[in-house]
Amino acid sequence: MERLKFDFNNMFSSSVGEEHGVKEDDLNQMSQAIADAHHHLLKVSVNDSSRIRLNLEWMRLPLQDKNAIKKIQTLGRQIANKYESVVSLGIGGSYLGLLAAQSALCPPYYNDFSLLRKKNPKIYFEGNNLDPDTLHALLKNLNPKKTFVIVISKSGETTETKAAFMVVEAWLKKGIGKNYGRQIVVITDPETGSLRKKVDEAQKKDILSFRSLPLLKGVGGRFSELNMGLLHMAITGVDIEEVLRGAHDMGKICSNADFTRNPAYMYAVLHTILYRKHGKPIAIMMPFSETLKATAEWYVQLLAESLGKKFSRKVSVLADGSEVWERDPANIVNLGRTPIPARGTNDLHSIQQNNIEGENNKVTTFIRVERFRNDLKLPGKSDILSGKKFSELIKLAQEATEWALVRQERPNCTIIMPAVTSYYWGALLFFFEITTAFEGELLNINAFDQPGVEGYKNYMYYKLGKQGLAPSVSEEIKNNPLVKNPKYII
Repeated sequence: MERLKFDFNNMFSSSVGEEHGVKEDDLNQMSQAIADAHHHLLKVSVNDSSRIRLNLEWMRLPLQDKNAIKKIQTLGRQIANKYESVVSLGIGGSYLGLLAAQSALCPPYYNDFSLLRKKNPKIYFEGNNLDPDTLHALLKNLNPKKTFVIVISKSGETTETKAAFMVVEAWLKKGIGKNYGRQIVVITDPETGSLRKKVDEAQKKDILSFRSLPLLKGVGGRFSELNMGLLHMAITGVDIEEVLRGAHDMGKICSNADFTRNPAYMYAVLHTILYRKHGKPIAIMMPFSETLKATAEWYVQLLAESLGKKFSRKVSVLADGSEVWERDPANIVNLGRTPIPARGTNDLHSIQQNNIEGENNKVTTFIRVERFRNDLKLPGKSDILSGKKFSELIKLAQEATEWALVRQERPNCTIIMPAVTSYYWGALLFFFEITTAFEGELLNINAFDQPGVEGYKNYMYYKLGKQGLAPSVSEEIKNNPLVKNPKYII
């Protein structure tokens, strides 16, 4: 069977010059670091305590219990058969992963045409911002009796999702009555948190109210699409088993200790060299497929939140052999490449100008699709485009973009995707998750926490008067207020 391939020809000095490309000697110098990174990741991944404590449980998601998958599929079909619309509330991975799946695996214009949906419900995403206009417009135009709600939050306290759910819950209750909870599924922590408490209290009164699915322990949000995204896939008719099979097969390919035969390791190694030795901190993710635009946006969160870290990692080994990772305050590193989503051919008429002639501080990753679900052939005989297929043109445009970058000594690489199917999309996601984990090892940072995200949350909680904030957090905010000088507002 065909598989995803990684073409990295244009990352080397032989293509883009000594100043901007990787040399064979660069790879040789990293051989020990690569071997150490592989063995360390393997060590923590096979230790149950380490894997869960460090949020590496995503590695096991392709091997989920088949009975649990069947239950999700059954619930998804029940929702799809009964409701016209589904409102999904979540932010970060609880939004971006779902949007990526829907854009890639459902027909384009899924919400717009009933024939494309095949009687499945329309899907709307909210709870991912605090702009009141979008949620107001949505609820004003939906029928609560024909709408199902999914809320995804580990704790239930994330402001954006919590605020949206408060409004949506009140809207459902007003439109349906006391049994409104039967039109809600909560995907949350199986044991703790405000949402878990709400589920438990509701189900004591009505077992069909506030049904729930677990956010598995040790799975961080940006790595969780193959956990919390499965119900959404089931509702839209995506083949979950094929998604997981693609991820599983990619995991096997990328378990090879030899990085020259491991595409995920090679991707991480080359980008690390270009970042650290050649001053390439900007990562352009450019799929040449409109259906993969949202997958590029999902990747932005994956890379930025995983690798953008202030402190190096300090590893402690416990008596049972499991590990604890902590930030090392004595070693400030401020690391992490900056991802930018784009797509071909649209952005060849915008960001590509900067990619070609701007500062040479970027590496572009293309995703090339070999076969599209449908194709169009241009009519006529007199034009240079006549008789050509759209699939030919978009692949030619991707090739031309590679050539233009190489001519200007701009490193780039290509993920070759045979087709945008459930199997290959699952493989693509898992490929990028492994590359990110391995790059974190090479940088010696914790790729599975996100302490920088807490800053704005804590400030909002403080201003809103939330109880239970750590005294140190409250004091920091109190003693360091934002200063706005009218002189600098014109």
